[in-house]
Amino acid sequence: MTLPAEQSVRTSRRRFLTVTSVAGLGSTLFPGALLGLAARADAQNVSTQDRPPDFVAITPEMIEQAAAIAGVKFTAEQRMMMLEELTSQREDIAEIRKVSLPNAVAPSLVQDPVPSGMKLDTVRQPAKLSLLPSAKAIFKKAGLASDDGEAMLGRPPLETLAFCTVRELGALIRERYVTSVALTKMYLGRLKRLDPSLHFVITLTEGRALKQAAAMDAELANGHYRGPLHGIPWGAKDLLAVARYPTTWGAGGFEKQQFDYDAEAVKRLDAAGAVLIAKLSMGALAQGDLWFGGRTRNPWNPKQGSSGSSAGSASSVSAGCVGFAIGTETLGSISSPSTRCGVTGLRPSFGLVPRTGAMALSWSMDKIGAITRSVEDCALVLQAMYGPDESDLSVRNAAFNPDFTADIRELRVGYIKSAFDRPTLQEIKPPSQTLSGKELQAYTLRVSGRKASYERALYDFPYTARTLDVLRGMGVTLRPVELPKLPFGSIVPMLEAEAAAAFDELTRSGRDALLNGQQPFDWPNQFRVARLYPAVDYINASRVRTLAMQAMHQLFADFDVIVTPSGGTQLTATNLCGQPAVIVPNGIRGKDAPPAPSTEDGAQNNVGGPGTPVSITFLAPLYGDAKACALAHAYQQRTGFHLRHPQL
Repeated sequence: MTLPAEQSVRTSRRRFLTVTSVAGLGSTLFPGALLGLAARADAQNVSTQDRPPDFVAITPEMIEQAAAIAGVKFTAEQRMMMLEELTSQREDIAEIRKVSLPNAVAPSLVQDPVPSGMKLDTVRQPAKLSLLPSAKAIFKKAGLASDDGEAMLGRPPLETLAFCTVRELGALIRERYVTSVALTKMYLGRLKRLDPSLHFVITLTEGRALKQAAAMDAELANGHYRGPLHGIPWGAKDLLAVARYPTTWGAGGFEKQQFDYDAEAVKRLDAAGAVLIAKLSMGALAQGDLWFGGRTRNPWNPKQGSSGSSAGSASSVSAGCVGFAIGTETLGSISSPSTRCGVTGLRPSFGLVPRTGAMALSWSMDKIGAITRSVEDCALVLQAMYGPDESDLSVRNAAFNPDFTADIRELRVGYIKSAFDRPTLQEIKPPSQTLSGKELQAYTLRVSGRKASYERALYDFPYTARTLDVLRGMGVTLRPVELPKLPFGSIVPMLEAEAAAAFDELTRSGRDALLNGQQPFDWPNQFRVARLYPAVDYINASRVRTLAMQAMHQLFADFDVIVTPSGGTQLTATNLCGQPAVIVPNGIRGKDAPPAPSTEDGAQNNVGGPGTPVSITFLAPLYGDAKACALAHAYQQRTGFHLRHPQL
């Protein structure tokens, strides 16, 4: 048999079999002969100079070691047989690496969490909002008007509006009690003044903002009102591209990165009349609160980090420095900083908001959402951003129609029972009865650490338990439920493998050394580990994820909303399977709260302690975001925890 002229004589056994199979000859040739032909051609034509420069020759010993990492076993004969195919496979990898793959290029496989048979509501409707005091009453409450209604701007200063909700600010702008330019200047001033202590700004977009705010004021003067976000100053997590401004991804080595386009979310908020005033800090490449400029801080306790990775978004909203902010979540990056900073976060259903123009970390898990001071604010922002575009193929044509006038007593509400159980102290048994020296010291530290963790959980328990009492007092019927028994945490390496692929060149070039975080749990090390995650196991994890999505869909079939503490297994399960979450403040720890594990300034485990917020979360079925918002809003109105803010 003669191969086509353009076919290289260096065809591997795998390529050789493919060609001959297409020609209908594969089964007529003795496999050993095929292997001999391929091996002989390889020996005659391949020199060491043909090998990719980053690769060394594969040996049976390497295969044995790699097999041990992957948790499989091969015989000596099998390892010898694998040599040639692995070399060929690696040549394919080398060819793929020659192709430029910007972060914006998505895989050909598109994540779709919607199970077979699920019907999506696609009809958009205006939001049904709760009653709001008049603009005059809001203005007077802020101390900016006298009893006869005359404006007293500057006595006290306009900063008394800093912690108003988007709805309140919108009413003031619409009724022309305040201008967008005045609000923009006020918030810019607060950002500049508080950033040195909170570290939440990467880039101010002052020129763009003032021009945009002036345009919004002019439009309003001419009778053109764009809606509830008209003229509202906001901040973007610095993974959203904004033309002519740096988009740094919070990472060392990317400080001067710019794109010549705006992210789709930015375009849609521009169209809604919102005024972008800052690119806000994020943990490097969307991890934690540590970025190239330092650690973003929690306004309730500036010695603590704000958590991440939507660190600057949550911190700036909490500090009253923006009307609202945009964050993203892959595995807790809206939930965690919203909890830490005592603000409201809405992580929408996967596939509701297009991620076009946003940094990709995990194509199958990334979500864009709002961080605000109230649930209604989150809903208004989400309404401006959601819906399909022409680029993000994961976005479904599903409607988001919040109704804050609905009777919440008609909702089918569950709660994750085990998550509301009173904490218990798990005993740590000593490894032996004769501990001494370092072993005894390590055991003592483990026991004291476990006890301290238990005491903190026990202190927080009443906040969590009281949630159910409040809801029952509102006439809500609650039914206990438990999450499916599946290894959700063991599916997470899929995320890490996607992230490693998104930043493949960063790892191979060694530029990952420029990132601030270099601990075992930081991205540089995690990306390296992910490179050894077997492709077969990745696919099987994806198959288990399919089972998980089906099980979570069945779980939510009986509920409109499920209430849960903001951490725990549910956070992993819902992020993997796509369900939305609304995170709301649920109180402030008292002076008698157990201290943080560490009080060192900026320490990773400087968390919790007196005077810091706690939260509660409302989950919903896929694309059932509106009902979670309705119950969370009603809970906020009953408790008023969202009205508290740090004294800066």
